[in-house]
Amino acid sequence: MMHSKPLVEVKDVSFQYPGSETRVLNGVSLTVEEGEFLAIIGGNGSGKSTLCKTLNGLIPKFYVGEFEGEVVVDGLDTSKHDVADLSKTVGYVYQDFEKQLLRPTVLDDASFVPLNYGLWDFKERGKWALEVTGLSHLANAFVWQLSGGQKHLLALAGAIAMKPKLLIVDEPVAQLDPQHASRIYDVLKKLNEEYGTTIITIEHHTEFIAKYCNKVVLMDQGEMVWKKDVRDALCSVDDLVTRQIHPPQVTMAAYHINRDGNYPITLEEAIKHFRGKVPALYEHPFQTKTDKSPILSLQNITVQYQAIHKEMKKALKNLSARFYKGDKIALVGNNGSGKSSLLKVIGGIVKPKQGTMELVTNPLPNYSPETLSSHVAFVFQNPEEMFIDDSVRKEIEYYLKARKVHDYTNQVDQILVDFDLTDLQHQDARLLSGGQQRRVSLAIGAAIKPSVIILDEPTANLDIATKNKVLSMFNRLEAHVDTIIIATHDMQLVSEWAERVLVMNDGQLIADDASDVIFRNEEILQCAGLVPPQIITLCNELHFPHCPSIESFVEYWNLAKERGA
Repeated sequence: MMHSKPLVEVKDVSFQYPGSETRVLNGVSLTVEEGEFLAIIGGNGSGKSTLCKTLNGLIPKFYVGEFEGEVVVDGLDTSKHDVADLSKTVGYVYQDFEKQLLRPTVLDDASFVPLNYGLWDFKERGKWALEVTGLSHLANAFVWQLSGGQKHLLALAGAIAMKPKLLIVDEPVAQLDPQHASRIYDVLKKLNEEYGTTIITIEHHTEFIAKYCNKVVLMDQGEMVWKKDVRDALCSVDDLVTRQIHPPQVTMAAYHINRDGNYPITLEEAIKHFRGKVPALYEHPFQTKTDKSPILSLQNITVQYQAIHKEMKKALKNLSARFYKGDKIALVGNNGSGKSSLLKVIGGIVKPKQGTMELVTNPLPNYSPETLSSHVAFVFQNPEEMFIDDSVRKEIEYYLKARKVHDYTNQVDQILVDFDLTDLQHQDARLLSGGQQRRVSLAIGAAIKPSVIILDEPTANLDIATKNKVLSMFNRLEAHVDTIIIATHDMQLVSEWAERVLVMNDGQLIADDASDVIFRNEEILQCAGLVPPQIITLCNELHFPHCPSIESFVEYWNLAKERGA
């Protein structure tokens, strides 16, 4: 199908924010044809989001700075047209999508943009957008009643109600469980294939790129390195890895086994690629720990709250669990399963309607939340919510002073060393990068030397390099606490780090076992909306033993090959 003109033409564009000494975009040129499904990849600070903001006129109209070059979208020069005019052609779903939800009910919100343009069919457009995103059944619901995944779909509905030719989505799956993440991409695929919408996503998750996109642009330090077809792009392993971008796990496994450039990029391709090449060896069953003295014990915990029509809803239903010294626990389940309620009970933030909690053989009623917080530290998903002072050192000191810890200076010095924060100790934590902020929040949690530390989505929104740094901090955390509980959607983190996995669904604990057992239980996976990491699904399909990482898969493959030779 021939197009006389590309939909997007970026010509030699450079941009520098005021006060910055370096250009965040440096001579970028890019052509996007109508109907493409394009992923833009690159590490933090590579210029991905800045490039996309030139396409809807936010740069240079809203974010001022030194702008050079030309951006033309659907024949419109973006520097010469208002953002409002361009938004008829360019829809945009931002990473912080909740800020785009402006009206009280779902249909009102989906219809809001066409209503503002005075279009007579604004409500029909809103209904169409809800139909495409699968939210029609929630048209009359209040926005605040929606789950995180539903809110993301609603932001998407609001962005497509004008039926734009180009839709840009920044980090579509960053805060979502695997099921909701696939739903977002399925909607994007439908828009692309059925309605001809050109899609650009900014994405870290290459498994989704392999499955849904057809073109990939690689950005690095404000420059465009290349634009390639998706297969060529994801098989350019060296280009990606040197920039801290991880190709799909199956691609990396094939790359490490035989560097011939012919790698699978999807799970289906990998099963064909690897099947029958080596025999499956005997597997040693997992031995469960049998520690008789729990540090923390929950018995028949029920939590309920009042819903909008005054009926009582149960967030936790008669839940019992035990946590032992040395436990490294992942708490998983889809959005709305009760994970947050459980964490808040353990952290003393929510008092259960019924049931008991014992902390080292003392029942919960003997503790006020303040006393409990000396034994249980809660590290929030958004680190900034924990910051109340003007330097990293003072943030850590604050919690120790509040607990009247004497001679805390040496303790703070050691914590700064352990979490690689000594050089940052006099900086304001709110001005640090996302990964540095995570380390500060972990340091605050560790400083009080709690028995139990709870981490809520500690790797959300981090690029691969930053995530690896935070993962290494978990190992240091073990020296300061007895038990670590992490609530996460990151199944790779679960498989590589956790020794126990607690699976939540509809306010109940439906499984508590080792990750290899959980990831083989189809019924549990289906019920809780869990999708194992690619490498584990590949092992299951090939009848291999449980390999929690690419390294362990390659090691097993080489051993099996050696024995089978």
